[in-house]
Amino acid sequence: MRVPAAGALGEAQGKPFLELEHLELRPLDRQSGAALGRQLAALHRVSAEGFGWPTDNFIGVTAQANGWMDGWPRFFAERRLRPQLQMAADGGGIDRMLRQDGEELIEKVAAFFTAGHPAPSLLHGDLWGGNAGQLPDGTPVIFDPACYFGDREADIAMSELFGGFPDSFQAAYREAWPLADGYETRKTLYNLYHVLNHYNMFGAGYLNQAKRMIARLRAELRG
Repeated sequence: MRVPAAGALGEAQGKPFLELEHLELRPLDRQSGAALGRQLAALHRVSAEGFGWPTDNFIGVTAQANGWMDGWPRFFAERRLRPQLQMAADGGGIDRMLRQDGEELIEKVAAFFTAGHPAPSLLHGDLWGGNAGQLPDGTPVIFDPACYFGDREADIAMSELFGGFPDSFQAAYREAWPLADGYETRKTLYNLYHVLNHYNMFGAGYLNQAKRMIARLRAELRG
């Protein structure tokens, strides 16, 4: 996959910097979107022995813990949802009931994987429309990742959260590697992580969305 090349890494006036290749980018069109969908499916076939990443990193400006785990539901619960919920509680913006509902959901994440657990896939990790584009010749480009090995559906879910990808992207990905049954429910689970992160970064505008997602997922668990 085409990504900006790294030029230099250093520190200036006490602050770290990363120099990246300048690319003239424009929004994905139908053809480049389809190409990116096929490339992402190929990227997701890169696997590992566990879930995580050799180091911690960031999702936006939020620290993202990546300590290796063998099981995906536990990794997603403990490395993704729980830190975001704790951050929201520490900030004082969520009430006791929402905190309780969120904790109960975290304890039951494994129930969304009764048909089997996914294999680790190399993920972009922050795949919204603003982190993808195309060169003037139509070559798709991705950038600003938050990489780790996880369920490939987490990338697909994020790509649908804020839009920005042409329909050809989703269609080409699913043709190359169809998604498993139950994805539509797991999509809400995975995107809850990003919505909580946006709440923690940007404030109350995302709180009601997080509440609705938690309520929807808890209703799914009740059947």
